[in-house]
Amino acid sequence: MQQQPYTLKKAFGQHFLKDQNIINKIIAALQENQFTNLLEVGPGGGALTQFISTIPGINFKAIEIDKEKVEYLSATFPHLQGKIIHQDFLKSEVPFEERFTIIGNFPYNISSQILFKTIDWRLQIDHIIGMFQKEVAQRIASKPGNKVYGVISVLIQAFYDVEYLFDVPPGCFNPPPKVMSGVIRLTPKKEPIHGAGEKQMKMLVKMAFNQRRKQLRNAVKSLFTEEMLKDEIFNKRAEQLSIEDFAALTYKIGK
Repeated sequence: MQQQPYTLKKAFGQHFLKDQNIINKIIAALQENQFTNLLEVGPGGGALTQFISTIPGINFKAIEIDKEKVEYLSATFPHLQGKIIHQDFLKSEVPFEERFTIIGNFPYNISSQILFKTIDWRLQIDHIIGMFQKEVAQRIASKPGNKVYGVISVLIQAFYDVEYLFDVPPGCFNPPPKVMSGVIRLTPKKEPIHGAGEKQMKMLVKMAFNQRRKQLRNAVKSLFTEEMLKDEIFNKRAEQLSIEDFAALTYKIGK
């Protein structure tokens, strides 16, 4: 068995893709939409990087927190010299002045934070193709009325249209994670759905789902006047409300 030229670090949630069929499917999904600038988040050992960084006519960059992987990629793929940003993605600045697409096998321990970070950049983002723990991917893509519909579903879908693309079994990675994975595509909404402000919406959604079995009236009563709480929408439970419903309610907070 060939020895790996780098170490796998649990602290960074490193599970590197090795299945060529899945790599091909991800690249095919990426190329369904046109783009000029491409950012890979967490290139790791370069399973995807070696192919997507050589797509003709694109400007490629990657952000990698692990110094060892930065050095490995630069040494193994000389064309990546100067294209890898050695930084924590969650602390990074927007990498392009123009619009760009994001792709990544996101570390599962920070995958939700990665998406929330991209909301700040959404006016420049064309698409995101991301690998997540399947359970998280399903939550992100879930619609109202579904038992996995929750906080992350609402807060991400307020800004993105989400499409669940395909499953990825554990055996496609080294080392294999203990869970199934899933690939999703996110496209920024032309007109984001939000109310008075992102902070208020986040507060409302978290309070509503924190007591998801209760009527909304009981879960979020501290945010609204008694008169407002007479509205029939407050008879519903959090999972029955659409993104638009949450946005409309957010707008009423503090009125």
